[in-house]
Amino acid sequence: MSTTKQSKTPATPQAAWRAVNEAVEAKIDPIGIATPLIHAQLAWLSHPQEMSEALAGFASKLWELQTHSWHRALGMPSKDVVSPNPDDTRFADPIWSNSASWDIVKEWYLMITRQVQDMLYDTPGLSSGDRRRAAFWWRKWLNAAAPTNFLVTNPAAMQKAMETRGESLLKGFNNFLTDFQAGDVQMARPTDFVVGKDLATTPGKVVFRNRLLEVLHYTPTQDKVFETPVVIVTPWINKYYVLDLNPRKSMVKFLVDQGFDVYITSWKNPTADMRDVTFDDYLLDGIGQIIDTARGISGAAKVHAVGYCIGGAALASWLAWANARYEEQDVPVATATLLTTLVDYHKPGDIEVFLDESSIKWLEKSMAEKGYLDGKEMASAFRLLRSNSLVWHYVVRGYLFGEAPPPFDVLFWNMDATRMPAAMHSWYLRNFYLENLLIKKDALHLAGENIDLGRISQPLYAVSAEDDHIAPWRQTFRINNFVAGSRRYVLSSSGHILGIVNPVVNPPKRDYRVGAVERHDTPDDWYERAERHHGSWWEDWMAWLKPQSGRLVTAPAVAAQKFPALADAPGTYVIEP
Repeated sequence: MSTTKQSKTPATPQAAWRAVNEAVEAKIDPIGIATPLIHAQLAWLSHPQEMSEALAGFASKLWELQTHSWHRALGMPSKDVVSPNPDDTRFADPIWSNSASWDIVKEWYLMITRQVQDMLYDTPGLSSGDRRRAAFWWRKWLNAAAPTNFLVTNPAAMQKAMETRGESLLKGFNNFLTDFQAGDVQMARPTDFVVGKDLATTPGKVVFRNRLLEVLHYTPTQDKVFETPVVIVTPWINKYYVLDLNPRKSMVKFLVDQGFDVYITSWKNPTADMRDVTFDDYLLDGIGQIIDTARGISGAAKVHAVGYCIGGAALASWLAWANARYEEQDVPVATATLLTTLVDYHKPGDIEVFLDESSIKWLEKSMAEKGYLDGKEMASAFRLLRSNSLVWHYVVRGYLFGEAPPPFDVLFWNMDATRMPAAMHSWYLRNFYLENLLIKKDALHLAGENIDLGRISQPLYAVSAEDDHIAPWRQTFRINNFVAGSRRYVLSSSGHILGIVNPVVNPPKRDYRVGAVERHDTPDDWYERAERHHGSWWEDWMAWLKPQSGRLVTAPAVAAQKFPALADAPGTYVIEP
């Protein structure tokens, strides 16, 4: 009896196309730059009627722009056909409006940019994922091609070169060499600040250390403190001192001065030998350990737990775990405060363009070789989300104008990148971003317990930022639809960092909206009834937190016999490269 070898050829043309597409994505375009752009072009070619209509509309706009160009060329007044967005500062120099020639260059660039973007968003028959990715990557290419980025098409830079007799170009070349040696377009110089001297200066001690973290306990500034201490879980994708930049901006110092006993995580910057560290390890040996340390030193039964960014996602996971592990009255957390924290990753913002199956496989291969994800790779991805302000601004000011980046503590901290262990980061990307399992009841099994956010019964204070492009506020709001305890939600002005690092100043610099939340609320429902205030949400937080913090008691010693002082703050982990 004869046998025939089964063919591995796909059975249908559609299957064959999918196979080719997957091969291209895996081998040639692993992070999905070119593929969605090709898909968009093919989609337009397969819809000739829609394409004809779009091109006809573009032709009308081009005629209007041509008329404007002739008017400006002949010295006649003419209103701009297209204007830069309010937050686009590339064409802020008056020469882009006063000079007819450069105004025409600006107008043509903006017109083409808008048309390409609009057509990508209107592409017929394209999946929403491909639509967002195609628009994102085209926007990055168009930003890179802006006339402001090149000396011969940047009149302000050429004017400065003439005024300085070429000195600005010489300085710019030196800036380029400095960045080239550093392997990055630097937003701050590594010599601008010293951690422990200029930044992270609030007095305290390292009172616990393991392979994952140091626990910092800060020296009280008040004789009496609230009996419930504050424990802060910082994100491990950056170093902790964003919350202790300097005495004026430090959330840590603010809490200490308000009479709180404060503890914070300072995470180890992983090396290759930590490749197998898991998310469970971060929960038990990280969050669980700092809570035990704070309780051990203070003698308190419970703590106020604060989580920032991914530290907040981990804290939410730990709270769901703890509420499954212990009886409600035995959970060692009195309240939870989550800062710019995603738990529902269905629409995580522009970062989504980097997170699909093929790009995660590519990242996993890279991490397998090194044992970690290099912090510079993640920092570069986040900077691409706002490439004009976080990349090209520094290229133009540094290389074309010859300006060194001014010392700025937040940008210095942002450049102080950290690494992520391979096993933990792969698990996090797949289970949170790709599968969105944190919001699904009992879909995750962590440290021996099934995870359900609905078990979290502790009062919640959640803060987000209006201009946050890392954790969009409408998505962070979703935490309120899952937890069982009472909820208070705050929407601060500014972005992911400055919306949180928002000290009390006079006169106030920022605004915030605040209000209680019902479990069924939508972001729009809440926004309509939330109260708007001028100033810092820190004051509202204190008004919420202090009544839940117990008696005022004698401040505990910074260290104890079981938790001796191992080093002065800011500790050793934070200064390791």
